[in-house]
Amino acid sequence: MRKASSNWLGKTIMAVVMGVLIVSFGFWGIADIFRGFGQSTLAKVGHTEISVNEFRQIYTDRLQQVGRQFGRPLTTDQARAFGFDRQVLQQTLMEAALDEDARRLGLGQSDADIMGAIFADPLFRGVGGGFDPQHFQGIIRQMGYTEPRYLADRRKLALRRQIVDTMSAGLEPSKTLIEALSRFQNEQRSIEYIRLGTAQAGTIDPPSPETLAGYFDEHKAQFRAPEYRKISFVLITPEDLGKWSEVSDEDAKKLFEQRRDRYGTPEKRQVSQMTFPSVEEAQAARNRIASGLSFEDLAKERNLNPADVDLGLVTKSGILDPAIADAAFSLPSGEVSQPVQGKFAVALVKTGTIQPGIEPSYENVAQELKRDIAIERGRAQVATLRDKMEDERGGGASVIEAAQKLGLSPVTIEAVDRSGLIPGGQPVKGVPVGLNVVSQAFSSDVGVDNDPIQYKGGYVWYDVLGITPPRDRTLEEIKDQVEARWREDEIANRLRTKTTDMVQKLGQGGKLADEAASLGAKVETANGYKREGTVPGVPEGLVTASFRTAKDAAGQTPGTGGTEWFVFRVTDVSAPAVDLASSEMKNLKDTLQRSLTEEQLTQYVAKLEKNIGTSINEVAFAQVTGASGNEQ
Repeated sequence: MRKASSNWLGKTIMAVVMGVLIVSFGFWGIADIFRGFGQSTLAKVGHTEISVNEFRQIYTDRLQQVGRQFGRPLTTDQARAFGFDRQVLQQTLMEAALDEDARRLGLGQSDADIMGAIFADPLFRGVGGGFDPQHFQGIIRQMGYTEPRYLADRRKLALRRQIVDTMSAGLEPSKTLIEALSRFQNEQRSIEYIRLGTAQAGTIDPPSPETLAGYFDEHKAQFRAPEYRKISFVLITPEDLGKWSEVSDEDAKKLFEQRRDRYGTPEKRQVSQMTFPSVEEAQAARNRIASGLSFEDLAKERNLNPADVDLGLVTKSGILDPAIADAAFSLPSGEVSQPVQGKFAVALVKTGTIQPGIEPSYENVAQELKRDIAIERGRAQVATLRDKMEDERGGGASVIEAAQKLGLSPVTIEAVDRSGLIPGGQPVKGVPVGLNVVSQAFSSDVGVDNDPIQYKGGYVWYDVLGITPPRDRTLEEIKDQVEARWREDEIANRLRTKTTDMVQKLGQGGKLADEAASLGAKVETANGYKREGTVPGVPEGLVTASFRTAKDAAGQTPGTGGTEWFVFRVTDVSAPAVDLASSEMKNLKDTLQRSLTEEQLTQYVAKLEKNIGTSINEVAFAQVTGASGNEQ
């Protein structure tokens, strides 16, 4: 298509073709998409409609929240792989069902109650401990809310809580359930065990040609050559394009002055403040301090706790009110200020301990500054090269042709499988860490015009140049690999047989020490571990197997890779007494209560959705979450 549209005749033909396609979608595709729904409706719960834009906003907000938790953005492909898209949809449907139920029940929440809850929310308190309007506005903006939208969502949340609290009132886990779960979680076990490895398997002679051929025939699928692809790609990033060695000290020093506070350690002071209704009252209090009354005694007179006046050891930028900050950082240690007219109240400020700041050195950070400047300059070059690269690609050039014309260095990988290995089994070279160009190439095909991949602030263009389909290998090609696998299986089979015999002997009264001595192994112990615990040197499989085995009984379990097996005996089983008054049991009870509430809520909402009716526009949902493009 790209090559066909590289001249004026081709562009004219393609314009007509695309016009016909657009018209046909208007008559057929769009009608199918929205049949049974409003064009802007993604789902309907009872009489409540969830619009496409509303769900897109919800989905985007929550995707960004998860990205912030991970420390990096989450792509729509990753979100679908985790099932995150369906989780958000189900949660949105649940919330809509509860909103519909609240309307059906006639529940309401007054404006005064909503504002009271917001004023009492610790999240929105300012330096003085009270509600701070500017702090409130800043936080809801960071959360992606406007004030009307936040108030509306807060009201809905309050009504949902009325339903949930009513439904879960009096619901609490039984004493028997708490004790059973406590014993399950806190039960401790001790074992003695021996580790059997290659040495205990005995001498294994090389297999005969007939044996090896037979093994290969039985396991041929394991040795099948995977699909390989030949790909080419070119990468441009600001870091690659920017040359930090070309950045002058003059430019770097300018940036250093802008970032001086970031590199140094700012001065910190122990700051206390006491607020007053008026300048006159503050001045009267200041006069009493000048006459010998201490700042702390004045606070006690006014029934203020230390937490009410102490701002802690803070930097100047850590004090929200600029006037208070200026006063605190201009006082000598131990001094009390004159009345200060702050943004929210009049205050007296006292400075205690002063922790001097540390001035940064340009020489220590010069290279970092130059690198940052170079990367910033590289971003402009990336944008220019991206446009040129797209122009070349639009003209029908391959990735290699376009890169060479622009003076870039393309990379060609002759053969790589889906897991990133070349035919010899080694990891592919030349692909930067974190670049998923191989997996992208296996989602494409030869001759497909692929969209560039974003990577580290830059772009990667790639082509699939060839595909080698999977095939059965011959024994001669991989004889060494087959023989190594046969040997591993032979060792595993021998060890399995030995451990089975040992467990039978132990069950008939034998001793683990005697069995260990006969095999040249040593008896090891692991004591007092829990079901979910980790024991140094003991594999997770052995811990799990020991909790499936009765006290004084023996068992066996494989280790890592199959060429290691364990035989063990459970020497002790203990469960600490359950103290229902302990903080641990209270936390466990709270966890169980939340689980019971969530289970009951899930059942309630499922019944509610069934009764009032729920429908989903799957095509619109796929468009919002990015699934429709992949499916096509």
